[in-house]
Amino acid sequence: MTHAPAPPSQPSPIPPFGAFCLYWLRLGLTSFGGPAGQIAMMQSELVDRRRWIDQTRFLHALNFCMLLPGPEAQQLATYIGWRQHGVRGGLVAGGLFVLPGALVLLALSWIAAAHGDTGLVGALFDGIKPAVVAIIAAAVWRMGRRTLKGPAAVAMAAAAFLALFTLHLPFPLVIGAAAVVGGVAAHTGRHWFAHPHPLSEGEATTLEEPAPRPGRLLALAGLFALLWAAPVGAVLLAFGSDPWRGIAALFTKAAFITFGGAYAVLPYIAGQAVDTYGWLSPREMVDGLALAETTPGPLILVTQYVGFFAGWNHPGVLSPALAGLLGAALTTYVTFLPCFLFIFAGAPYVERLIHNRLAAGALAAIAAAVVGVILNLGVYLGVAVLLPDGQTAGHLIWSWAIMLAALYALTRRNAAIHWVVAGGAAAGLFQALAASSL
Repeated sequence: MTHAPAPPSQPSPIPPFGAFCLYWLRLGLTSFGGPAGQIAMMQSELVDRRRWIDQTRFLHALNFCMLLPGPEAQQLATYIGWRQHGVRGGLVAGGLFVLPGALVLLALSWIAAAHGDTGLVGALFDGIKPAVVAIIAAAVWRMGRRTLKGPAAVAMAAAAFLALFTLHLPFPLVIGAAAVVGGVAAHTGRHWFAHPHPLSEGEATTLEEPAPRPGRLLALAGLFALLWAAPVGAVLLAFGSDPWRGIAALFTKAAFITFGGAYAVLPYIAGQAVDTYGWLSPREMVDGLALAETTPGPLILVTQYVGFFAGWNHPGVLSPALAGLLGAALTTYVTFLPCFLFIFAGAPYVERLIHNRLAAGALAAIAAAVVGVILNLGVYLGVAVLLPDGQTAGHLIWSWAIMLAALYALTRRNAAIHWVVAGGAAAGLFQALAASSL
């Protein structure tokens, strides 16, 4: 006896706002594992279990967020929130995705600034840093296997690495050049980096969004310009220009060019924060990346750590702790404000944008270039951690051993990142205790 197939299940009604808020708070507290893990958690909970959004819209939203600069998991959360409860839903979902990790990282930043040179904390960092180098090496390997599918993509990655490592070209220029090459190639029918995936007629009929009212984008741009200028101007008027003007300028610019995730833009931020502004040392920059790997939320929160140290080391009329708090808050605000702008401005156009051939070609070329950009970050941190000046042979051997063990755990055992970081911290503590007992 045969049975007729069951009809496809329908999405549940819009969830009550209270339950909606509690879900995003819980996700914000548990969203370890980087964007892949965070997106998988949303897929499992929101599509498969709760059915707050259907699979097709979820995937289209994810593809749209990957076209944007900024953390795609946080922007995906903002988009889903917008679909369910409008602007307030987007603000709640995107904000709660970031807030718990930001508070945890703020506490860790204070510990690093106030006690980072003490024996115990220093030992923990000494073990975490090689693990972070392994995390970046594993990211290069995984992204390279997924992205570099042809000679053009390999050449783009190599060119991006050489442009940054050898020629020291600005990061925005490298990303912009990749986008132009990919877009022009796609426009002329040369699918060197991506092949078009046209929307089927059935999907177009089902998912086509109504056209927004004229002038909507202009009004949104004006609103967000005001929301940026008012708090930044208030800080500058109250506390002067240094380091607050540099914080606002650097991290606003970074928010608009963070294609390919935090690893891609970190060399640019590190170069500006360490070499141009002198807010923190190379060692402190590596410590910040290590701490950001241990907290929930998007990795781009490492910018908050940089902003904290900018205030802590250049407090002006404030105490170091208060200046650090102000620097962290200002950094987080200008980093994530554009993320909400991108979603609220582009959400009504999702179905049109994700199938645009020029945009797909530009994004695919950027993805190839990002492999070279992340490799540049790995070399930058690897030299600082694995080949530092003034370290004993025993310390260097231990650092290399931690890095290789972490790399094996990530690439061969698929270990979660936060467990790898915890293992590195334990190894650093063990090394310090063993050295003190000799």
